[in-house]
Amino acid sequence: MKIRLRNVKIETMEEGKPVFLGELRTNNNQITYVGPEKEDGEPFDRTIDGRENLILPGFKNAHTHSPMTFLRSYADDLPLLDWLNQQVFPMEAQLRKKDIGPLTKLAILEYLTSGITACFDMYLFPKEAAQAAVESGFRMVLCGSVNDFTSSPEELSEDHKTFNHFDPLITHQLGFHAEYTTAPERMKKIAKLAYEFEAPVYVHNSESVSEVEQCKKRTGMTPTAFMDSLHLFDFGGGGFHCVHMTPQDLDICVKRGISVITNPASNAKLASGIAPLCEMEKRKINLAIGTDGPASNNCLDMFREMFLTTALQKLSLNDASAMDANTVLRMATVGGAKAMRLSNCETLSTGQQADLIMIDLHQPNMQPENNLLKNLVYSGSKQNVKMTMVAGKILYEDGKFSIGEDPEKIYREANEIIAEKKEMAKQAAKK
Repeated sequence: MKIRLRNVKIETMEEGKPVFLGELRTNNNQITYVGPEKEDGEPFDRTIDGRENLILPGFKNAHTHSPMTFLRSYADDLPLLDWLNQQVFPMEAQLRKKDIGPLTKLAILEYLTSGITACFDMYLFPKEAAQAAVESGFRMVLCGSVNDFTSSPEELSEDHKTFNHFDPLITHQLGFHAEYTTAPERMKKIAKLAYEFEAPVYVHNSESVSEVEQCKKRTGMTPTAFMDSLHLFDFGGGGFHCVHMTPQDLDICVKRGISVITNPASNAKLASGIAPLCEMEKRKINLAIGTDGPASNNCLDMFREMFLTTALQKLSLNDASAMDANTVLRMATVGGAKAMRLSNCETLSTGQQADLIMIDLHQPNMQPENNLLKNLVYSGSKQNVKMTMVAGKILYEDGKFSIGEDPEKIYREANEIIAEKKEMAKQAAKK
């Protein structure tokens, strides 16, 4: 399908290129033209007058657990490890493959309303999640989630081979849950896979003080240093959260080319702390933003994440100039694409994937237009997302979804699943 978006303000996210008024053209999944408006007689399946609204690359949710929608608002107001061990893990034990599709699609609906065009998903039953994404037309990068209880390095290897040839919308990266849930022998096997595939490795890292202290007691090192000693990051990778990082940990990130994916809403809600993002930025570490899962956030909203990313840095450093809004917007777009290895989804430029969003500027919170991009970070919200396009297909427009399924059906199925899991958990507790 060929689509022309004309009369739009365009933020390409290319370095040094200002917002300009023009047009963007797509042919199937690719961008074919970005520039001044031109009338050359080229036929289009659809021409959209953008009414001088803003288009930019879609947000990349660089860390999430999509099927955890079933636990949204289920186990709130608890410390991280109590939340995990006493509430989340027992409920997750009741999940079945058939549950994953509807729960993932529920998350995708929310991603689309927030201008998210791709997510980096780490969870159980990856094939079912990938299938749900493909059916919805949504882009998903699967992240391995090996730990001592589910999955294995052998399964991770097979998944890496399978999902990097599954569908153009799906890719896969090596990963495991965390240092504290994965035995050293398993981590060593994952390091061997990194060498076999010459691939990066991703992991939850240094999310809480207790996690770091427990690792130091076991190994004499921080989680970052210990995992690096096992050669897990010899081909780069990424750390989710990275709240409690030492200067030496950050040196490792620089040396190994490790991206840091911050999750400010989740870290604030679980009282895990505030990541030292400004120090990371000074060291030129690639930074990205994730929502984390809907059980710990509980909202899959990139606008809220962007605001918290900058506001919490200002608060923690007592410096209102810390973490410029333009930097945060780059984290949510280009930084996320780099962390997720989506090199063809970084900017709005010819040959890149047609993954983009349109922001409605004809709303009070977007006026006056003193600074469009800073306004997006400081004042923008889901209400401003007028359109979300993935791979050249418009999946969300003016409050309506086009993912091949009735949203009301997805809502019903999600409620049925959580009701069933609650009963199953209750029965299991009695035994």
